[in-house]
Amino acid sequence: MFRLVYRNFTAKIFKSSKDAIADMQPGSKLLVGGFGLSGIPENLIRAVKNREDLTNLTVYSNNCGISDAGLAMLVRNNQIKRMCLSFIGGNDELEKKFLKGEIEIEMIPQGTLAEKLRAGGSGIPAFYTRTGYGTILEKGGIPILMSKDGKKVLIQSEPKETKIIQGKEFILEHSINGDYALIKGWKADTKGNIVFRKTARNLNPDCAKAAKITIAEVEEIVPAGSINPDHIHLPGIFVNRLVKGEIFEKRIEKKLLMENPTQTKKTLNLR
Repeated sequence: MFRLVYRNFTAKIFKSSKDAIADMQPGSKLLVGGFGLSGIPENLIRAVKNREDLTNLTVYSNNCGISDAGLAMLVRNNQIKRMCLSFIGGNDELEKKFLKGEIEIEMIPQGTLAEKLRAGGSGIPAFYTRTGYGTILEKGGIPILMSKDGKKVLIQSEPKETKIIQGKEFILEHSINGDYALIKGWKADTKGNIVFRKTARNLNPDCAKAAKITIAEVEEIVPAGSINPDHIHLPGIFVNRLVKGEIFEKRIEKKLLMENPTQTKKTLNLR
């Protein structure tokens, strides 16, 4: 006999960001989408920050926000144990805490981070890449945790396995999977199908696919069927929870204004 199996493809809609993360536990591994301050799930991050019991977190993201925006809020709140990212950027607080041995930092090349997430969401446990071969990334020894006085390395990166394939050298990178993905979309329908806006699409879909539970905040929720299927960037099958964000500040990381729109790069001294 054949047994009919029904799967619910509709994401559960929550009333608030606070409710959407209510079951998150200390020590969770979070995958957070966005690039700089573009496309970050600012309301969900704020909800995590307001849960002071959520400590000892391991967070994977492209960067860690700036000053008091984005993931920098969790750094200031001492909620992150290890921050895994591609660059520190303008987050002076993260740098200071690292040098004082108050937080672990794991540096990952940007393209490698994206591929580790994509592979994790595709069921691929590891892959070989040319990136980093012959550097300290391959050989190991990159500081991850410093002593309180900043003079001794307590934890450092391990050497990576290498292999020659078709006459070229590669290093082995393990994929990333997380407990929760926190992502930011522009528009979603009630089944969780999501559309992203321009650069806000960076890493958000990859994080969503690599986590056990994906929580998406969006600016607008429309009835199912309202979005042209060709315009959907992330199918609802990858979204477990959906919430309409409460407040979108959309901070600008580095603001630059032109007095005269006809000014050129040279006159603005841009590089």
